[in-house]
Amino acid sequence: MAKIQVENLIKIFGNRPERALQLLNEGVSKDEILKKTKNAVGIANVSFHVNEGEIFVVMGLSGSGKSTLIRCLNRLIDATSGKILLDDEDIVTMNKEELREVRRSKLGMVFQKFALFPHKTVLENVEYGLEVKGSDAEARKNKSIEALKLVGLDGWGESLPAHLSGGMQQRVGLARALAIDPDILLMDEAFSALDPLIRKEMQDELLELQNKMNKTIIFITHDLDEALKIGDRIALMKDGKIVQIGTPEQILKNPATEYVARFVKDVDMSKVLSAKDVMIKPVILDDTKDGPRVALRKMQIEEVSGIYITDNKRKLKGYLSAEDVSLAVKNNQTNFEGLLQTDIPNVSPDTMLIDIFSLIAESKMPVAVVDDEGILKGIIIRGPVLAALSRTEDELRDVE
Repeated sequence: MAKIQVENLIKIFGNRPERALQLLNEGVSKDEILKKTKNAVGIANVSFHVNEGEIFVVMGLSGSGKSTLIRCLNRLIDATSGKILLDDEDIVTMNKEELREVRRSKLGMVFQKFALFPHKTVLENVEYGLEVKGSDAEARKNKSIEALKLVGLDGWGESLPAHLSGGMQQRVGLARALAIDPDILLMDEAFSALDPLIRKEMQDELLELQNKMNKTIIFITHDLDEALKIGDRIALMKDGKIVQIGTPEQILKNPATEYVARFVKDVDMSKVLSAKDVMIKPVILDDTKDGPRVALRKMQIEEVSGIYITDNKRKLKGYLSAEDVSLAVKNNQTNFEGLLQTDIPNVSPDTMLIDIFSLIAESKMPVAVVDDEGILKGIIIRGPVLAALSRTEDELRDVE
């Protein structure tokens, strides 16, 4: 379900937007419009939707229009034409009072440069949005304390922003946005001012928070690695237009234009592909009905040297090697008692490939992919991993 729907959005900066808009609609280029009218096209006929609970990343180089876009979304600047529907209500046509109410109740904003009040304590900074909203003192204090706990700043409420590191100050900005419990969180280059290590920690924390909160988030960045890490989908902008929208893997595997292909050319695919992208179907047995002889027969047919044992709901119980099964058959054993290896390396389907390499290298058996309920979804072996990496690199070269 679309939480946000943007339709044919245009923003033109200058004193004669009507003439510039006419030229834009006639297909005249951004540079020509600037020459003829002295008006600058910030965004040009941008359309997209954002699903509820999605992290939607808008990325591009400086001047691509991404920051103009997010400022139009909360009407810090007014669009020249087009629609911005939040829950089917067009904020472009709202009056000041209606817009103020939407900002109070639905939209939270996290800025690049923190935008904290230096003379207010951390707690007072977090309370600010609730104070504007009209919450009473006790309620806003309680909500702000909870927001600080969410971002890992429990106990820092009485400190001043100057006493905090950059990463901690950005957490305060995030807590302030979360305190009003907005449906939609707008984050404009929120982590760009941070050191690389702190930036990575904040990205991880945002993903952890999103698992708990399930907010609709629009995240602006110029950093491709950041976009690939946190985005459910990514919109890549150039010259005020969106040139491609897709999941991280779709953009990397199928770049729509030569520009996109160049943009993603040097990406480390191990940071993009996850376990579910490289896992293969395992050979399994149900221990509630099968025994060693069935196991050996199935291993011979499938030509594998190991087999996974599950219950009748595919919940992983253990692993059997061909040697163990052969010995059990030789000894006329009728069950798997004493045979199962239960210390099996395993990861979740969303674990990034870069975090699996060490397990693959160190383990004598394939890495199992299991979900939160312990259900076996697949296994990872070296061959498909190498094939996935090399295939993607070849695909990117073909686009060039």
